[in-house]
Amino acid sequence: MDWTAPTWWWLITGLLVAVELATTTFYLLMMALGAAAGALAAHAGAPLGLQIAVAALVGGGAVAALYAARRRRQVTAPAADTAMNLDVGAQVEVPAWQPGGHARLPYRGSLWSGRYVGSGTPQPGPHVIRAVEGSVLLLDRIPG
Repeated sequence: MDWTAPTWWWLITGLLVAVELATTTFYLLMMALGAAAGALAAHAGAPLGLQIAVAALVGGGAVAALYAARRRRQVTAPAADTAMNLDVGAQVEVPAWQPGGHARLPYRGSLWSGRYVGSGTPQPGPHVIRAVEGSVLLLDRIPG
């Protein structure tokens, strides 16, 4: 059986897709696009060198485009973002402050650690949550 160049390209394309399905490496799917482009170039009668160049350009370009798109989407939200943390802006009652601006206060049915981030000396009373760092509430005095 004599296999033609397009047959080899389609075999490579299928192999790349199969390995991508097994490993969930999306970059292999982009390389399969390049191999499919090489197969189309072979169907068009292009010489082997041009087939390889087309496959490399399409596959490499697809990988580069995917990499760039993923890099642009990687954005981390700040800890004080109220859309990401619904505790920010809530009011709490601080019974007493410990030295260094730390407190233990009841919030949502349990005791939480709090740290004063406002100006001046911390005083017991109503405070607002400005941010959350791990399990520590960053508190500021409610003006008034």
